[in-house]
Amino acid sequence: MHRRTAVVVGALLAVPTLAACGADGLTPGTAAVLDGRRIPVAAVEARVAELREAAGGASADARRPPDGLVRRAVTDLVLDAVVARALADRGLAVGGAEVAAARTAAQDRYGGAGPLARVLAARGVPGPGVDDYFRRELSIRRLAAATGQDAATPAGDHTVRLALAEAALHLRVNPRYGTWNADRVALLPDTPPWLAG
Repeated sequence: MHRRTAVVVGALLAVPTLAACGADGLTPGTAAVLDGRRIPVAAVEARVAELREAAGGASADARRPPDGLVRRAVTDLVLDAVVARALADRGLAVGGAEVAAARTAAQDRYGGAGPLARVLAARGVPGPGVDDYFRRELSIRRLAAATGQDAATPAGDHTVRLALAEAALHLRVNPRYGTWNADRVALLPDTPPWLAG
């Protein structure tokens, strides 16, 4: 896998959580909404279960406390939606064949599907999320390439972060899980009122 791109993705994922329904027009059972695309709490719960099972508990995510797994799950799902919106805004796309090719190439490098799955699981990528992982990686490269940049460079990384921040302008996250920080392209926990200021 493209090492720098993996680092960029990892940095975007290395962030905290989301709670209460009905805020900002969010309906009950909704974790987040981006331009009408709803991320249901049920999807978060399913992702938490996948993360918990990753590598039979060998990944760092599988050892996190429950609230940490929820933060990671929401971050994954929100980031996927933001990346997809950033691509669509620029008339770009990543096809299923490209994802399959990237996965196959990675399997060849790691010596098969099993070894690759174990490597990714140790990084907190559950089996059902492997294609999402490669789609996100390819999407980040494509966003940078659209402006003549390489995602592996600081300039490319900056370009991608700006694109994701722009795509998240209309993102609404259930405050139970935190707040999306457009500058950091990350989901951050809300500061309790008594600690603010």
